[in-house]
Amino acid sequence: MVHLLKLSVGVRDVAHLRAIQALRATAAPPLRHQTRMAPKRRDELLDGGSIYWVIGGYIQVRQRLLDIIEDRWDDGTACAGLVLHPELIPVAARPMKPFQGWRYLDAEAAPADITEAAAISDDLPPALKAALREACLI
Repeated sequence: MVHLLKLSVGVRDVAHLRAIQALRATAAPPLRHQTRMAPKRRDELLDGGSIYWVIGGYIQVRQRLLDIIEDRWDDGTACAGLVLHPELIPVAARPMKPFQGWRYLDAEAAPADITEAAAISDDLPPALKAALREACLI
């Protein structure tokens, strides 16, 4: 099993990602993320893999990958569609520098899930969350 690592560009926080995906899932099911290139390690990704989202410079949540399909951009250009489970699973935050596209993430290198009881609320102000991360408290 292997995972994907992807920047969530233009997304302020996990609550914002959740809202954007809820709209996408309703407007054009199934919930998917479109990407120019299809991952070559498809079978490994679909054997329990997830997409780990980098938001605000930190890996913060993951979503299970359900399928990788041939898809089309709005202009009709071919692309790959990463079909996602709608649940966003919080993970132990880890800083990540910007990069383009997506990267493979080995299972043993992936951040651990954190339980809902230990999860920091999505409703906290971004500045407070950033200060807690800076102090290595989340």
